[in-house]
Amino acid sequence: MCLAIPSQVVKIENNIGTVEIDGVKRDASLLLLEDVEVGDYVIIHAGFAIHKIDVETALESLAFLREAAEYVETQAPDI
Repeated sequence: MCLAIPSQVVKIENNIGTVEIDGVKRDASLLLLEDVEVGDYVIIHAGFAIHKIDVETALESLAFLREAAEYVETQAPDI
């Protein structure tokens, strides 16, 4: 299952982007996308950036995911 969490590109070197989400950094191939720049938000799947998204959409998605995670941690019954 892929959650499609937006990640921000913080470094690019030789078609490999270092992406970050909440302080966690990972490397991902940028070969499938054109015109990716440092600061862009991308969706990663299986080690490849597969989609570039605008900042507003990325930040809305991240806010929703954080809210959902907080709910699960504080309100959801134990599974």
